[in-house]
This record gives sequence, structure tokens and C-alpha cells, in this order.
Amino acid sequence: MIYRTIRLAVFLSLLFVPVQLLAQNPPTQINLEGFDAFVEKVMKDWKVPGLSLAIVKDGKIVYAKGYGFRDVVKKLPVTPDTLFAIGSNSKSFTAAALGILADDGKLDFDKPVREYLPDFRLHDEYATANLRVRDLVSHQSGLPRHDLLWYGSPLSRKELFDRLRYLEPSRKLHEKFQYNNLMFMAAGVLVERLSGMTWEEFIAKRIFEPLAMKTSNTSVNTSKRSADFSLPYADTKGEMKEIPFRNIDAIGPAGSINSSVNEMSNWLAMQMAKGKFNDKQVISEKSLAENHKPHILTSDQLSPYEEMTYGSYAMGWSVSSYRGHLFRSHSGGIDGFISQMWVLPKDQLGVVVLTNSGTNASGVVVYNVLDRAFGLNEIDWNQRTKADLLKASGAQIKARADDEAARKKDTQPSHPLADYVGEFEHPGYGKLLVTLEGDALKVDLHGLGAKLKHHHYDVFQGIADSASMGAGAFVGLKVNFLVNKAGQVDRVTLPLEPAVKEIVFTRKVKPKISEAGSN
Repeated sequence: MIYRTIRLAVFLSLLFVPVQLLAQNPPTQINLEGFDAFVEKVMKDWKVPGLSLAIVKDGKIVYAKGYGFRDVVKKLPVTPDTLFAIGSNSKSFTAAALGILADDGKLDFDKPVREYLPDFRLHDEYATANLRVRDLVSHQSGLPRHDLLWYGSPLSRKELFDRLRYLEPSRKLHEKFQYNNLMFMAAGVLVERLSGMTWEEFIAKRIFEPLAMKTSNTSVNTSKRSADFSLPYADTKGEMKEIPFRNIDAIGPAGSINSSVNEMSNWLAMQMAKGKFNDKQVISEKSLAENHKPHILTSDQLSPYEEMTYGSYAMGWSVSSYRGHLFRSHSGGIDGFISQMWVLPKDQLGVVVLTNSGTNASGVVVYNVLDRAFGLNEIDWNQRTKADLLKASGAQIKARADDEAARKKDTQPSHPLADYVGEFEHPGYGKLLVTLEGDALKVDLHGLGAKLKHHHYDVFQGIADSASMGAGAFVGLKVNFLVNKAGQVDRVTLPLEPAVKEIVFTRKVKPKISEAGSN
């Protein structure tokens, strides 16, 4: 997930959490009295246009319903068959694809990736040589997110794969859990090399087809041609408005699947049936168990909530417990969509919630379903999540105030603004274009752009700009221009990945020297 908002931070804090003693008595019935009213209130509170939900019990759908609209303007209702982008819930499909290839005798989870992909190369030589197949899909490569390499980028999957070598790691291999979409992309490349099919073809043939997931697909381009699909929405100045679909086909193995709650229910049922669906073994029990086995702690901190303790990550699944019940789960998010997918194996219970906005509503709804299923008091997760969001918002406001206090006021750029204009390049992230529009500089990184305001000295800061695509990725970001010994502006540094040093973009063509001065 690319989201860099407060909502995501709060959302993930609720997701990757976790474990107490397992419950001894699985639920047999779920009390859904008043549930519809609860969902509708949550949607109203979080301004969610549309939501779809399904509950799977003992391998069968016991509840499936759509709420609100998939198209607000046309008043088209959400149904259990409405397609939504599931985002990073796609990761469990890619992990399963590796398991199916293991069943075919084509890979071993414990062998180095280089044995199968000789051209696989990371910045760190040790990690390059020793990263195993299972490490690709368990977030322990040592590489932080580096999401702005692919988000909005025109680069192909192969081009992204070839640029991994230029991305700085922040940890050693196996040292720490660090969520990383690019490693799942690399896992997709591995699927392609070993199967002779594209990742998309493999998912369709070996997973969607045996699971009767007839309308599920791997690209928003396909979804938009479907009979029943949801539009994406985002909060724009306090109002939910339709936004463009975000195509992420190149990073597809990490998050490009679109599905409905009816068809995702088949996926969850198979997970609870040890790899079987309709008496067909889709993936072996052994390989699925490898997918489900915890590999690394997601945090060394206890959850602030007594219902949870520690969490861990398996292959495409978070593993933890809620109120004493073991669960495997994941969230998914891409522009205009957030999803939740939960499996409680001991309880033979599965829940999937799909929404068409980037809010915390889906997580709140899942927790309420679980409380009802366990026959326990219903915890007010809606209020808890609002409080967490408010707290995070306050922290951001303070951080901005501290930043402003540290700014050196009454300074000027060392050069006329025209001297900062040009094309700069990084071997991994590609081209950064700096232009001058009127009296303001603008930056553009493969289609993601923002207007800049002067911060101090030769440092500028991204500001909200409705005319620039993906400007949100640059809001608040410091753009630092560097001058060489000859007095030329020849480099730009940006903190595109907070876990490592600032990314350095070097001017492609040497600039002429202008007379130093302010704008």
C-alpha cells in the first residue's frame, strides 16, 4: 500500500497486531441483530459511498450484502458481486502461486532466489546471494518500501525488477520486518520464469478458475469493462468525490487484483479447507501451511489494546489473535479502495469487507463481526479508531509546527529560479523534471508532481496543487538543491524513502552559470 496518510498509519496499527490463548469453543451462530444499522452508521461516520461484506462459516457463505453505491452519481447500488480493488490482499494470491509451483516441483521455498533468477540483484551483495524464495513474500529482505519507484511510474515490471539493485536497504537480511511491495513484484517475476506464463495468466488459470472466481481479474482496465464494478472515491475537502482509477499492473503481484465478496468468499473457504475447494486440491496442504506459518514479528511493541498482544507475518498473511482467537488477515489499499480479509481457522470463520474509499471503516466493521461471532460484548472500535486518528492528526500538526519553527526565515535562494530548472536523474527512481511556471518551481517524478514554495536557503517544499497528478505524494516533502564548486545547481535530493538517506538526482546536462541571486 502506498498511502502515506494518517488513516493508513492508524489502520495498519489495528491490522498488524496480535496473540492470546486460543478459544476452546468456536462460534456456531452469529447474532446479526442491528448489524445493518451499525454498518450504515459506520459508513456515514467515515463518509463511505459503498461497502460490500461477506461472512463465511464452515465453508459456506452465511451472510453477503452490499451497502451504499458503487456509482454515487448514477445511484448504482453495491451488490455482493460488485468488483472492488483489493490492493495488498493480492499478496496472499502471489504467495499461493509460489506454493502451487512448489507442488509442481518447480521451486523450493528455502533455496536462494538467485538459483531461479540469476539476474536478481539487490544493492546489498549478501542479500542478493542469500535471500530465499520465502523471504520475497515475508517482508524481511532488508529493503524498506521505496514505493515512489513504482507508484505512478510508467516503468514495466521488468524495468522495476532491473532497478532493485539501485535501492538502498535500511536493514540487514532477516533483521527486521519492513513492508515491501517490490519484493512481491519480484515474486511475480519468479512465477513467470518458472511457469512460462505471465503472473496474470497463472493467477487466472491456477487460482481463479478452480475457485470459480469468474469475474475476478488482475487489472482495473478489465474491471472497468465489467457489468458490476465500483468507482474509487476519496475525501476532497470534506466531501467524498470520484477519483481516477490507479493502474498498478507493473506491481500487480503486490496489489492489482479486483474481486467481489462473493468470489473472495471462495478464496477464504479454500484457506480454511486446507487448500481444497469443491473437492479439488487447489494448493497442497503442505504448501498452504508454509504460506500460513509465521516468519517474522511485525513489531516488538505490545498493542495498546488488551485484546491483542504481538503480531507476526507469514507469506502474504498477518498472523495474530483477537480476544483469544487465532486469525490470519491482511488489508489492502490503493487509490479509492480499502479492503479487509480475515480467516479464523480454529473457528472456521472468514470475513471479507471491501470499500470504495480510503478510510478505516472496513476494519471497524470486521471487529464488530468478530465480537458478534464470539458472543462477546461489542467493543466500540469506531470510537477507538476515531480517537487514534485524532491523536495521529495532532502529532502531525505538532510536527508541522516544529518544522516551521526550525525554518530559517528571511533567507533567499542562492540562484535565480531559472537556474534550478532542468532534468535530473537517479538510476533507480528515474527522471525528476524541474520546471518554472510563472513565479513558482514545479517538480515531476514520472507523472507525480507538485508545486514548490521556498522553505529556506536552497530548500523548497511541496504544496497541495490540484492541477498536479499525485501531488499528495509530495505535499510537505523537502526538495533540496545542491550546488557544485563551480556554483552550478547540479543535484537535487528528496526524502522519498524515510528509512534511508535522501535520494540524489543528478542533473543530466551541465547547467550554465547564472549570476547568483534571489528570485
